[in-house]
Amino acid sequence: MPIYEPNIKFSDCWSSVGNITFYHRNGKCYWRSKPVPVFPGTMGQMEHLAVHLRALESWRSLSQEVQMQWSVYAKEVAAHRPPFLNENHISGYNLFVSAYHGFATLGNEHVPAPTRFEEFPSFYVEFVSAEVEEGCNMLLRFSLFAGSADNPMRYRALGKIQLVEPGRGCHPGKLRNYLSVEASPDSLSHRIILFNIPEYRSVWGLDLPEYTMHIRYLLIDSLTGFRNYPHKLSCSFSL
Repeated sequence: MPIYEPNIKFSDCWSSVGNITFYHRNGKCYWRSKPVPVFPGTMGQMEHLAVHLRALESWRSLSQEVQMQWSVYAKEVAAHRPPFLNENHISGYNLFVSAYHGFATLGNEHVPAPTRFEEFPSFYVEFVSAEVEEGCNMLLRFSLFAGSADNPMRYRALGKIQLVEPGRGCHPGKLRNYLSVEASPDSLSHRIILFNIPEYRSVWGLDLPEYTMHIRYLLIDSLTGFRNYPHKLSCSFSL
């Protein structure tokens, strides 16, 4: 993991050049050989790729006027990747694809109309309990808080989850996506949600009485398809 040393010509680098990829971790720039994967992908990865290809085709099918409207709205959205400059923003294409993927994740895949990005409310989840249903499906129960929103029920939670042996760390490549379902809400801003993991023992190849769970969770706006930046949570539980 060699670190990139800034110089007079280039103070920072990102993306890929030739067979070298530059990336950032904890505010520092590193470089590595560009990976050349040979694994064709899991079924879930192939399905995700298919959605992305349909999003690209949908973008190409838009009229120039509609694409320009997306670009106008995108100028209001700050980028989360370098260069981290105040004037840096995402493209109209990025904004469109984000909405397309969001709706697809919600099971409502369609070509979205140009829409402004709205700020998300502050949010967090707290782990409540875990139980096994029908001997093979795990139900993870969380308390979700989404404040400062006129209609917090418009937001669905997406959890990127990994179960590991007690005390083990997270492997980002083994996180799996699960969309929340509503349980009995405590209130509009503070409600109980469930993540259902079918055949949980086979997902990570573990059958244990106790687990450590790592989750990266975010909100998806069911009205716009947009997603916000994820939070992280790790905890342990017994069955």
